[in-house]
Amino acid sequence: MHEALVTLFRNRPELAPGLLRDALHVELPAYTEVRIESADLTQIEPAELRADLVVLLVDGRPVLGIVVEAQLGIDKRKLYTWPLYATALRARLECPACVLVVTPDRTVARWAAQGIVVGPGSPFQALVVGPDGVPVVTDPAVAAREPELAVLSAMAHGAEEPETAAQIGLAGLAASLGLDDERALVYSDLIRDALSEAARKALEALMATPQGYEFQSEFARKHDAIGQAKGVVLGQVKARAEAVITVLETRGVPLSADQRERVLGCADLELLGQWVRKAVTVASADKLFE
Repeated sequence: MHEALVTLFRNRPELAPGLLRDALHVELPAYTEVRIESADLTQIEPAELRADLVVLLVDGRPVLGIVVEAQLGIDKRKLYTWPLYATALRARLECPACVLVVTPDRTVARWAAQGIVVGPGSPFQALVVGPDGVPVVTDPAVAAREPELAVLSAMAHGAEEPETAAQIGLAGLAASLGLDDERALVYSDLIRDALSEAARKALEALMATPQGYEFQSEFARKHDAIGQAKGVVLGQVKARAEAVITVLETRGVPLSADQRERVLGCADLELLGQWVRKAVTVASADKLFE
C-alpha cells in the first residue's frame, strides 16, 4: 500500500497541493506549474536521505517544495528525519518547504500530527492528512476529473459504511475506464483491495443492477483484455529471466542466491534483454549488473 500511495501522487502531482488547500486549508503561494522534483535530500553527511516523493510548485521559480510521505505505521525515526527533509529541501530550492504526511490510519495520523521540538525555540509541524481529511468521492464526474483522488478516497473510506464505500468504489472504477490500460488496471485493483468484504458485495450488487449492466460489461471487456496482455508480458519477462540464468549456468558462471533472485525478480524486458546479451561474454555474474 505504501508504494500505491506514492504512485497516486507521482501520477498526479496536483494531488499534493490540492490536499494542502482543501483538506488542511493551507494558503498556498501563487503558482503556474506543479512538477515532481528529485526526492534525494542528502546533504553533506554520507547517510542517504530519500523522501517518498517531492512535489514542487513553480511560478517562474520554485515557490513551495512539498515532501510527500506515505505513512502506514508509527516510525519514531521520522520525528527526526521529517524536519531535516524540510530544511534540506528549503536549502536546495531556496524557497519555503513543508512535509505532507498521508496515511489511511487514524492512529498514525494522530501520532504524525504531534509537534516536533527540533531544539529550544525551534518547533516543527508536519502537515497530516488522515482518512478524515480525504473527501468521500461518490460523484462519477469528480472521480473522472481526479481519478487519483477517487482511489485515495477508496483507500481512506473503503472499510467504512458498506453502501457508501460501494458508491466510492463504483465512481472510482468508472473513472478508471477513461485511463490508459496500465493505470486502469492498477487503480481498479487498488480500489477493490481497499473495500471491505461487505463493501465489495454491495459494489457487486450495484454493478448487477440494470443501470450498472452496461458499465459492468465495458469494465469486464476492457480488463479482460488488459489481463490477457499483462499475461503475455509476464510470460516474456519470465522467459528472458530464465534465459539469463541458463546462459550463465551453461558457461559455468556461478550466481549467488541474491543475484539469482535479482534476475528472476526483474520485470524490465529491455534490461533483461541486455542481461541476456551480456551473459554470453561476462566473466562473472557481478559484471552482468555493471
